[in-house]
Amino acid sequence: MASPVEELLNRSHALGSDPRNTNFAGGNTSAKGTAVDPATGSDVELIWVKGSGGDLGTLTEAGLAVLRLDRLRALTGVYPGVEREDEMVAAFEFCAFGKGGAAPSIDTAMHGLVEAAHVDHLHPDAGLVIAAAADGEELTRRIFGDRVVWVPWRRPGFQLGLDIAAIKAENPQAIGCILGGHGITAWADTSAQCEANSLEIIRTVEAYVAEHGEPEPFGPVLPGYEPLPEEERRARAAALFPIIRGLASTDVRQVGHFTDTPAVLDFLSRAELPRLAALGTSCPDHFLRTKIVPMVLDVPAGAPIEEAVARLRERHAAYREEYRAYYERHAVPGSPAMRGADPAIVLVPGVGMFSFGKDKQTARVAGEFYLNAINVMRGAEAVSTYAPIPEVEKFRIEYWELEEAKLRRLPAPKPLAGRIALVTGGGSGVGAATARRLAAEGACVVVADRDLAAAEKVAAELGARAYRPSDAAVAAGVDVTDEEQIAAAFREAVLAFGGVDLIVGNAGLSLSRSLLETTVQDWDLQHDVVARGSFLVSRESARIMIDQGMGGDIVSISSPNSVSAGPETVAYGAAKAGQAHQVRLLAAELGEHGIRVNGVDPGCGGDRAAAYGGPEEKLGESYAERTLLKREVLPEHVAAAVFALTGGDLSLTTGLHIPVDAGVAAAFLR
Repeated sequence: MASPVEELLNRSHALGSDPRNTNFAGGNTSAKGTAVDPATGSDVELIWVKGSGGDLGTLTEAGLAVLRLDRLRALTGVYPGVEREDEMVAAFEFCAFGKGGAAPSIDTAMHGLVEAAHVDHLHPDAGLVIAAAADGEELTRRIFGDRVVWVPWRRPGFQLGLDIAAIKAENPQAIGCILGGHGITAWADTSAQCEANSLEIIRTVEAYVAEHGEPEPFGPVLPGYEPLPEEERRARAAALFPIIRGLASTDVRQVGHFTDTPAVLDFLSRAELPRLAALGTSCPDHFLRTKIVPMVLDVPAGAPIEEAVARLRERHAAYREEYRAYYERHAVPGSPAMRGADPAIVLVPGVGMFSFGKDKQTARVAGEFYLNAINVMRGAEAVSTYAPIPEVEKFRIEYWELEEAKLRRLPAPKPLAGRIALVTGGGSGVGAATARRLAAEGACVVVADRDLAAAEKVAAELGARAYRPSDAAVAAGVDVTDEEQIAAAFREAVLAFGGVDLIVGNAGLSLSRSLLETTVQDWDLQHDVVARGSFLVSRESARIMIDQGMGGDIVSISSPNSVSAGPETVAYGAAKAGQAHQVRLLAAELGEHGIRVNGVDPGCGGDRAAAYGGPEEKLGESYAERTLLKREVLPEHVAAAVFALTGGDLSLTTGLHIPVDAGVAAAFLR
């Protein structure tokens, strides 16, 4: 027989695996049962409830808060009232059993005070359709009779738990309730029945909307605002994304996510878009991640790009002014400071939705939540009128001290958090090591390589620990001698993360031949890959960085051969010298845009074995003997130099070449 914890986890995974039931990290579930108290040897009644910030679909036992039920229920005797509601979360700590597990969420009281062994609290789109409808109470009666009870809006907390416990006691026939402006809660004496009750509420509303809802709740399509054809749409998204990201990063650097699903594009094409967008999102889980309203571009999809960009800048300035006014309307003494006035969601008709966050996962989840909000608006408008909670209540949630405390508990960001890196030649060697180091330091990474399979392998490795692999890294196939392929790779980077901030030009090759043995084809190939490749990659990245307006880093992986002369390196050395001088030239040109350009000159690689007179497997040892430090240079050493240049400590350094060669006197810079 399964334990209460096993039943709870199984139910949580079943509900959390379907986005119709709840969204990422949204909602919570609980189970009550007994366990032996090691201090007394006697049974004690406990509640296990999903902890703050956890995700139902991936919940583990470590993500559960564990509390003594008698202590939790005893808090009703010391509850000081809604004016001191926030104090009750701290009181949960005194109810912990053993080490207590995860931090209890604000909804813990709801789960503990309701007299049922199993409780689900979810934010399904269908449930929110009724919760955010103007006549939600009447719709609840019409759809469910007395089987589901309406609960007027109340901010989550201890009093809401008392309210729902009373409703459960007064309505023994009910299987759950609709919480106005918030979500649904269901209960039962068994885990299976609790899950069934949650699904009954969700599926019943879905069926009602499908049968009774208006077919076009968002109004007619506006001429000129229809979705652009896919190829044109994504090209326009790639052109606009860096500019939008720069605007959305005015206060804090952000990573972006792009969504152009049919549901989003349809919403953006409709006449009711301005009205509904201005009303804001649907429930606390939504607007904590999306801010209360999105920024909407109000020009036709096919407008000239210059017109769209100019209007984006105007709309962004207006958004910031409006957000500050919203904060000042509702802030009271003791309110947390305004966190930032930039939008988290930007809607561009005909193109799609751009969402932003501190990292890729946060940006993607913000977009998913706004898609949930679109679904809720559609359903509410189909059967009633969309009417989310008042603005002042949204402010109380957004600037809740409990939310502020949650933010304070977050670990400090890594040095490259919020930055987007693209590494050429990233499928192996120095490029792969550099991609790994940049990802470990918090960057999103585009692994670009002519060998796409090798790039995909490295990207998969970098994404192995992410909730979704593409949240950490993506791969791009690119021959750096091909202008079109480079442009395509950068488009992939922009559509994946919103732009680029840090470029590592590592793609290269070495042809070790004497002057007389070097053919014109050898010369051209060497210069095409090294010198031309560096030029093309730098030019494309500079375009994006200038559009973003956030500065950036370009790092070229050059060679000691760029400054020291040696036999049988005429093509290689000349190409590397050209690449190295590009660093100085571009540093001088791009500094006004805050773009720093530096180089790293690593010691020899495996492709130079013949020039050093030994087999490739002995190259490291042979090379080390020629250096002042008598040390072999490994790819990780080069990656460390790239990080040193880009991690923040050398923020005022540009035009520099750092040798990573264990000491080659002939290559000393002078």
